[in-house]
Amino acid sequence: MTEHLPGPRIAMVAGEASGDLLASLLLGGLRSRWPQLQAFGIGGPKMAELGFQAWWPHDKLAVRGYVEVLSHYREISGIRNQLAQRLLREPPDLFIGVDAPDFNLDLEARLKAKGVRTVHFISPSVWAWRAERIKKVHLGVDRMLCVFPFEPALYAKHGVAATYVGHPLADAIPLAVPRAQARAALGIAQHEQLIALLPGSRKSEIQYIAPRIFAAAQTMHRERPALRFVLPVVPGLRHAIEPLRRQHANEVPIELLDARSHEALAACDVALVASGTATLETALFKRPMVICYSMHALSWQMMKRMKLQPWVGLPNILLQETVVPELIQGHATPEKLAQATLAWLDDPARADALEQRFHALHLQLRRNTAKAATDAIEALLAQAAA
Repeated sequence: MTEHLPGPRIAMVAGEASGDLLASLLLGGLRSRWPQLQAFGIGGPKMAELGFQAWWPHDKLAVRGYVEVLSHYREISGIRNQLAQRLLREPPDLFIGVDAPDFNLDLEARLKAKGVRTVHFISPSVWAWRAERIKKVHLGVDRMLCVFPFEPALYAKHGVAATYVGHPLADAIPLAVPRAQARAALGIAQHEQLIALLPGSRKSEIQYIAPRIFAAAQTMHRERPALRFVLPVVPGLRHAIEPLRRQHANEVPIELLDARSHEALAACDVALVASGTATLETALFKRPMVICYSMHALSWQMMKRMKLQPWVGLPNILLQETVVPELIQGHATPEKLAQATLAWLDDPARADALEQRFHALHLQLRRNTAKAATDAIEALLAQAAA
């Protein structure tokens, strides 16, 4: 076994772009506490900037939907088995699974059974759908780090140790949105109306969602030619976006941005955004939005039966009210998406009221997550050492 250097050896798994972002924010806090920390596993470029050793790239896990996962099952299952074997040969001091519950919960159970301490960061949405996963959490997770304040009480009922640490995005995104600065950086005049298009961060999402969003942009452009459009592109996915843009919105001057999603959200007047972490980011930037989602029809039928909430978007779930429109599957037509997006531009008072709701939500989720999470992890490591 390799001799341990000062600082803990921590294995981490983060899938897709949002997981890479969330994990990097956590990793920054861990590095502040333990500068000699060794971190390795599955991650992305933001984690790599903090010295993370990626044995596999994070985008290997960037698949959503039952039908879509089945087509990648053999590869994903093979990666999980190889990773488990490697970690069991040389056990880390701690394993942290960041989101990606379908991959991480089974891996955590396998590691925990062999004595490896496990933490899961970002609770699976057991309060929204697939409530049965809380059994897997109980089996495989020593400490759940919760990003929403109502979650620890739910886990306590099932005997799972959980700590509310706030949401790292609420720390990373400023309370006062630098709108003028972002517009200047993107070359958008203050009087221009800007729409941000965010069709998802996975290839499987882009396949189903981007055509609808691009067609909606085409409709809006025809009605209001002066509108500006920006679309932040996840690194490595420009090749998937470009052909769809040419096919469905060739007449529309959409500026594709390499990453820079936070600048786009800070600068925009309204966002047309795929359901997921990006909806919470949009809310934290206090921007009105229209939530869109589409997937393989069979995947949707299976997921729909397991829903526990009337909403799919995080802003509506957290506020327990339909504060922003959700257009899902057959309802996500280009015409409806365009109409709902333009409605925000035509009702500034409604947008201002929403901004106040989102500001209050931001304050609730802001808890210095990196420190709170690191405190909980340090306590677990001390317990293991004892």
